Amino acid sequence: MPISYEYDASSKTLSLKLRGRLDFASHNSFSEAYQSQPAQLVDEYILDMSELMYLDSSALGMLLLLKDYALKTAVISIINCSEDVNKIFEIANFNQLFTIKKLP
Repeated sequence: MPISYEYDASSKTLSLKLRGRLDFASHNSFSEAYQSQPAQLVDEYILDMSELMYLDSSALGMLLLLKDYALKTAVISIINCSEDVNKIFEIANFNQLFTIKKLP
């Protein structure tokens, strides 16, 4: 799974663009992406899922690891979710843990 990321120092925002599949095979690349900046330098993580086609239960675990890594004051926003991905988040009650925005 290709992951691209960009850090904006002025807003202290780390944006990750997820493509393809988010599953156990992508654990290392996902961890490396969000750990590219020390948690103390990030106030918001933005996960763009507009090109994400699939995620499984290990992906949910990886999102929880990100939440543990981020400082308690950091916001984690998941944006541009497809309807299928959003349903998975609703079933897992992730809408209570993260800010989730569907595709328009």
